[in-house]
Amino acid sequence: MQLSRAFQGAEVPINPNDFLADRGGQVKGLGGPNLKKILLGYGIDRPLSSEGGRTSRGSIDNMRAYVEFLNDYGSFAPIDWDEVEQFWIGKIQDYFDATPFTLSLDASQSIKTIIRDVTEQAVKRQRLVTGVKYLGTIMQHLVGAKLDMVMGAGTITHNSSSNNDQEHGRTGDFDIGDVSIHVTTRPSEALLIKCRENLAANRKPLIVTIDNGVGLASDLANELGIEERVEVIDFIQFIVANIHERGLFDRTGRHSRIEELIERYNSIIDRFETDPSLKIEVAAGR
Repeated sequence: MQLSRAFQGAEVPINPNDFLADRGGQVKGLGGPNLKKILLGYGIDRPLSSEGGRTSRGSIDNMRAYVEFLNDYGSFAPIDWDEVEQFWIGKIQDYFDATPFTLSLDASQSIKTIIRDVTEQAVKRQRLVTGVKYLGTIMQHLVGAKLDMVMGAGTITHNSSSNNDQEHGRTGDFDIGDVSIHVTTRPSEALLIKCRENLAANRKPLIVTIDNGVGLASDLANELGIEERVEVIDFIQFIVANIHERGLFDRTGRHSRIEELIERYNSIIDRFETDPSLKIEVAAGR
């Protein structure tokens, strides 16, 4: 990406030696700040590389190979540099889309902070990729993973986040016993009407939502006169309480349960979603 931008001021055939630093040990101009500036021009504010290829031992060889390719292409057709940059931007976006979310097991942080960090990553990615509901999907499958841990793997029916409840004969995202569990980032009137239908069918509706959705769900339930019959739980607390309980309130136990939760979550993603970037990678913390 950086070389394509630098080459635009050069004549074809490009001389690769013109793009070496004075001592010839590095490619001229490469660096994290330069790369960040270029990406910001395309509306991408996610970090791709802090060094931007500056210290990579293979950068010179890669540059020479790229120059050879461009010179070959430019020998029979003009190079459209806008098209070249769009090609690399597409590759960068593909990379980001395939990069898993990261969960850091930092003993100095609360479980709430650790889980919230993952949800914040989802929100940030959601702003960059129009039409993809990363947060809602992560919430649904983390809840599903937790239910697997509680009820036992194989006892819970999971579905793709794109599946509609009613189209697949479900009364919620998860139907367990007489409880219909609804996982949502933003409770709506339609969801609360569905909860009222659950009650009419002698089922107990349980809404799991993000913090500011708790009050909204309660208000909507109040408007429909079912506020005392619907359970509304904060998503992060729903996960955190289980981690502490199943970890027997012990540090080692908590970390083991988090790793188990993420392992179950990733296996659900493998089975029911087509986007591998939805996976979560556990990184060791302090």
